[in-house]
Amino acid sequence: MPIRLLTGDDVTRLLPMPRCIEVMADVLGALARGEAIQPLRTVIRLPGGRGAFAAMPAQTSHPDAFGLKVITVYPGNEGTPFDSHQGAVLLFEPTHGTLAAIMDASALTALRTAAVSAVATRVLARPDAGDLALLGTGAEARTHLEAMRCVRPLRRVRAWSRSPAKVAAFCGWAKQHLDVDVEAAGSAREAVTGADLICTLTSSRVPVLESGWVGDGAHINAVGASQPDARELDSATVARARCYADRRESAQHEAGDFLIPRREGVVEEGHLLGELGEVLLRRITGRTHPDDVTVFKSLGLAVEDVAAAHAVHAEAERLGVGTVVELGGQRVPPT
Repeated sequence: MPIRLLTGDDVTRLLPMPRCIEVMADVLGALARGEAIQPLRTVIRLPGGRGAFAAMPAQTSHPDAFGLKVITVYPGNEGTPFDSHQGAVLLFEPTHGTLAAIMDASALTALRTAAVSAVATRVLARPDAGDLALLGTGAEARTHLEAMRCVRPLRRVRAWSRSPAKVAAFCGWAKQHLDVDVEAAGSAREAVTGADLICTLTSSRVPVLESGWVGDGAHINAVGASQPDARELDSATVARARCYADRRESAQHEAGDFLIPRREGVVEEGHLLGELGEVLLRRITGRTHPDDVTVFKSLGLAVEDVAAAHAVHAEAERLGVGTVVELGGQRVPPT
């Protein structure tokens, strides 16, 4: 059977950010309606603390698609030519169950993660929010800057990471590629002070954001930490906020940003108010007051990868993009 191979450049070209945001909103709504199968990811911690190997399967009925993301997470790759997240997304066609496409997971992950944060920002942030702080300046910072400006007019953008050289490089990239002026902040506190949109996009296992820096009315997309013993937000930030996740079950098993404050007794189970899809469907309430601090805890879901991959593959088929190879899967009639 023919299988279409798609590179990272193919993925980003075939699924523009505005389109990806709508695809993510649709699939999160489908998940909340029970129209998707989303098991917890399987993660193997590799010996020697090198990193993790994860398998993430999912199925969705809208669109009718299923697939699997296989990925490695190597935090030590920071500062090397290699991405910290590497792997592939395998998309199957639903009629006969044949493998239809294999595509780069790094580009797809960065794209769909930022698009989901944009969906959360659109429904949880104040309508007038536009002062953006980015904590972290890697691949996710690039896609998040693009995504945030799709859903809110940005008045000011500041960025911080532990490496001033990386902050400078990010500011230069933002000006060159997005024509956005980004200010280099000397500290996380400097970046966050006065911001009403905050995205935490680091590989830190300990808090990089403190409640005392966060003004009333801010919205926070907490993206970087996805293990039960790692977090980017301090407990006081979580305690004062209205908290939501992409998937409740995932948050209960993987979100150190929520689990650590719960273990400390700072918050109870019910402090996690629900899922982003439930807010989209208006089954639960999002922001209730301009001064609310809202937190969206992003874990990253395979159903998001499958929906994004389906959209990429459909466009690739329409335009004839990618490399088509034969990999079997069809019985050859006897001669």
